[in-house]
Amino acid sequence: MNYQSEYSDAQKHPKAFWKKQAESIHWFRKPTKILSKGEHGIDRWFSDGELNTAFLALDYHVLNGRGEQVALIYESPVTHLERQYTYRQLTDEVALFAGVLKQHGVVKGDRVVIYMPMIPEAAIAMLACARLGAIHSVVFGGFAANELANRIDDAQPKLLITASCGVEVEKLIHYKPLVDAAIAQCVYPPEECIVYQRAISPCDMILGRDVDWLDAMSHAKPADCVSLAATDPLYVLYTSGTTGKPKGVVRDNGGHAVAMQYSMKSVYDMHAGDVFWAASDVGWVVGHSYIVYAPLIMGCTTILYEGKPVKTPDAASFWRICEKYRVNGLFAAPTAFRAIRKEDPECALATEFDLSALKTIFMAGERLDSSTYQWVSEHLQLPIVDHWWQTETGWAIAANHRGFEPIEVKAGSVARPSPGFVIDILDEEGNVVAANQAGNIAIRLPLPPGCLPTIWNGHERFVDGYLTAFPNYYLTGDGGFLDDDGYLFVQGRTDDIINVAGHRLSTGEMEDVVGTHAMVAECAVIGQASQLKGEEPLGLVIIKNGMTITPEALEEELVALVRQQIGAMACFRRAVLVTRLPKTRSGKILRKVLRSIANGEEYQIPATIDDPSCLADIEETLNSMGYQSLK
Repeated sequence: MNYQSEYSDAQKHPKAFWKKQAESIHWFRKPTKILSKGEHGIDRWFSDGELNTAFLALDYHVLNGRGEQVALIYESPVTHLERQYTYRQLTDEVALFAGVLKQHGVVKGDRVVIYMPMIPEAAIAMLACARLGAIHSVVFGGFAANELANRIDDAQPKLLITASCGVEVEKLIHYKPLVDAAIAQCVYPPEECIVYQRAISPCDMILGRDVDWLDAMSHAKPADCVSLAATDPLYVLYTSGTTGKPKGVVRDNGGHAVAMQYSMKSVYDMHAGDVFWAASDVGWVVGHSYIVYAPLIMGCTTILYEGKPVKTPDAASFWRICEKYRVNGLFAAPTAFRAIRKEDPECALATEFDLSALKTIFMAGERLDSSTYQWVSEHLQLPIVDHWWQTETGWAIAANHRGFEPIEVKAGSVARPSPGFVIDILDEEGNVVAANQAGNIAIRLPLPPGCLPTIWNGHERFVDGYLTAFPNYYLTGDGGFLDDDGYLFVQGRTDDIINVAGHRLSTGEMEDVVGTHAMVAECAVIGQASQLKGEEPLGLVIIKNGMTITPEALEEELVALVRQQIGAMACFRRAVLVTRLPKTRSGKILRKVLRSIANGEEYQIPATIDDPSCLADIEETLNSMGYQSLK
């Protein structure tokens, strides 16, 4: 494929372009309305088409002769378990579990919350929901009980699916007590919980509410695929919002399926029979798009890995899996490769494995720094693709597309926009700026298939957060620039969302938690650069008058509080006691200036600052406490 002609066709003739892409998937009823206006005047793709995503991912391949190909490989170095499912076997398992859900009253449109570790049952549960037209909402297993409760109350699910425990390196995480605690807090608790009992640590069951997965499967009958409108929701995935309240990103069935298959060809150059490994978690959008749906829709073999890049058991884990299963494409966050580099600086372990099947390494989820790029490229001698996308878009906004002709790599750039994404850089007034000038990264409407059409239970949040700032544009919330060749450079968030090891987390939410401490009068949580994780949160805290506590004790208590309320993935480990925070005269905390100080960057003192002298005090405090930039 030729990038320029493909991109131009998608920009100038979007209906014809996406109609052609839609012909690559199997429809129960082919769409005739390719692009139309839906409720609230939002652009919708393929609105009169009917299909089923689980059918595309499973049954279709069985019916077309791929039934004996391996569809899913499960590898768990922490429990020493391995399982493989052919397309036929996975189809049977999904149909049977869909029968379980049907027996328990789940029908099209019902929500089902899935709180699972990285085991095959997580993918089976997702696909079973898709088979019935139920809307799944997967919550990452590391979230604390109150975070799970917030998502349950927003989704109001018919039932919840969980497992007795998860495993974090050598540590067991008991899911069931977290689920029980979450349900106890809920205003809208699920009627039942289906629990997969793991042999390493079974859990106690609540009579009348909890259902054993294996027992239910033994009494179930397979359920057929339900025909769904292309605009029917496939899933709701919660992502951090700037208000602290999670946003439920809605993904439809039709546009998503078309985008998933197109992206596998254009971005990843993966085809039926290839082995694709996204080393992520099903709780994040990467897991939805590129562990479960896209590889299976394309007819690839996908890998579900319950382990880490290091310590399970060592820094050779990625290379061992790539050799063992002849992986063709590996997708992970830059943080994973930084962790490997920390353990194996010369990448010596990679030389012990046959990586000849590996064609490309893909990185996304956070900024790919030049040193990590150079280290991986030098030692593996493979193409490295840095690509940029969001939970909201579901697939790459920009990339060095492997399905097109190769292009020059520019350090720090995510290369060129994907066909369908027309990007402009806007100033604060909404004017398009010149090449090489930084501004707000915005995408012209209509967004291509696969992107969110709304926020669950919050369409006003969708409009206000993404569509209002600049008419006829989707605001990404990131800043950056396009160079003279049309390469995109993403410079970072323009709000208070930080990116910790590929996980988008709200500093506003962390501030809310820190502020509940009895001694805290005021606080600011900012993102500080980290060599390992990209960014890590740093808390700056003012205590109430008359209160006394050592900085060490305060930090310990706040770290424990954030861990309890949000979870370990927040990586909140640093809290500094300060006497004042820089503010505007209207009382707004100058977080951008604080980020610059914490990262050792130059900054201009804003004209609106109330008391400039406090900046030197903050800088001196951070230096004296040893909290200088982690760069």
